[in-house]
Amino acid sequence: MKEILSLFAGFLILVLCSSSLAADEAVDVLTIADPTGDWGFPSPYGHYSRGPGYVRMSLVFDTLVWKDQNGFVPALAESWQMDGDAYVFNLRKNVSWQDGEPFTANDVVFTVNYIKEHPYQWVNSEPIKSAEALDDYTVKLNLNRSYAPFLDMVAGTLPILPEHIYKDVSDPAQFHDDKALIGTGPYRLLDYDKAQGTYLYEAYDGYYLGAPKVKQLRFVKVSSEMSAAAMEKGDVDAAGVPAEVSEDLKKKGLTVLKGTRDGITKIMVNHKKEPFSDVRLRQAIYYAIDRQSLVDTSLRGYGIIASPGLFAPDSEWYNPDVEAYAYNQSKADELLGEMGYAKDGQYFIKNGQPLEVEMLVTSTNERAGELIKQYLEQAGFKITLKSVDSKTLDSLVGKWDFDLALSGHGGMCGDPEILNRIIGEGYTFNSARYTADPKLNDLLSEEVSEMDPARRKVLVDEVQSVYAQDLPALPLYYSDSYWAYDGKVD
Repeated sequence: MKEILSLFAGFLILVLCSSSLAADEAVDVLTIADPTGDWGFPSPYGHYSRGPGYVRMSLVFDTLVWKDQNGFVPALAESWQMDGDAYVFNLRKNVSWQDGEPFTANDVVFTVNYIKEHPYQWVNSEPIKSAEALDDYTVKLNLNRSYAPFLDMVAGTLPILPEHIYKDVSDPAQFHDDKALIGTGPYRLLDYDKAQGTYLYEAYDGYYLGAPKVKQLRFVKVSSEMSAAAMEKGDVDAAGVPAEVSEDLKKKGLTVLKGTRDGITKIMVNHKKEPFSDVRLRQAIYYAIDRQSLVDTSLRGYGIIASPGLFAPDSEWYNPDVEAYAYNQSKADELLGEMGYAKDGQYFIKNGQPLEVEMLVTSTNERAGELIKQYLEQAGFKITLKSVDSKTLDSLVGKWDFDLALSGHGGMCGDPEILNRIIGEGYTFNSARYTADPKLNDLLSEEVSEMDPARRKVLVDEVQSVYAQDLPALPLYYSDSYWAYDGKVD
């Protein structure tokens, strides 16, 4: 689902305040299908650390700024400007919390200080030196250094908390009271059923941009395989749908949007233990996988192979000059030979032991996992697949309790700060958390501090080149994503 987050965010803006809907054309209920269902309690600290969890939360809590298809737009802040290594935000004066308390600059200051004490999974607070309220509706955020993605990754991502509620909360992850869901956003949560994976929201009539046109939003759990049928039957109004049914849905009068290549599928590698800590083994695995065949077979051609440098060719940040790693089993043999492995019949052997590898997969990527297993076994790896649910996979990867894991995430169409989040240490299970190469670490630090776009592009290119040599995780492909809806809103 994360790869369609950017599509959904744009769709959400239309749901809230579409100018194409006349005043009397309110929509009573909009039902959205989701294949996973439960994405956690939709508070800032309660939601699961993937895109749909953030969306569930963002219906209730607003940020200082937001984005539409043209760039940054006002949210809680109606305007902003840089002041040296600081940003000054001029806040709206007509905003209230959903319990009636006024929203002021003190809430913003409180939120920044709160995430320093209680880290929020989607925002790095380290670049922020301090926050100060210049008056009730003006706040200044002082930075420790230049930070190029500040508007995107802090001001446009951080949900602002109500000080009068959260000031007494010492464990926000366990704060699941009704008060935990008092925000300034366009919706209030009516019901959340963790077991069923359903959410029901109602419009907040006091929203500062005006009451949302859609009066209730429902999220229901529907498998990817059943999403098209649910759309055709009218059980749901919108859903992410498999690529192969997109044309058929168009013929039946539904609107289908194709997403950008925001989502990447990778093999996560436990590079903290031998033999995976040896870059030659990681490179050998990569050479042994026919990624084009993987796209053609497991995705039925609905996607493209991933760049070893992570960004897709249609990204403005793409570096076309990284090492390609074309399918080459002879090269894999050569690298493993350098490591002291030799073929003994079907498998590579070293010190009398076969090269045994376990790879974690989920039900949604098991087909691709089986193909990868075939490629690696042909190359001489003794590989087993272990199927787990997605949350278990993320947990095992987070605890370094794995060899390989077939996983993926979105965020590849946004600011290149995403590279820090999926390479650097201190982030989540989506990150390789790789610190073995000082050059790579330095480049990651430099690129987020570089304010000149041309110079930053050079640094991001270098990050991709070094990453492609080290391969702390193995980029496989970008899958095409499709979002279908029935026209109930524009």
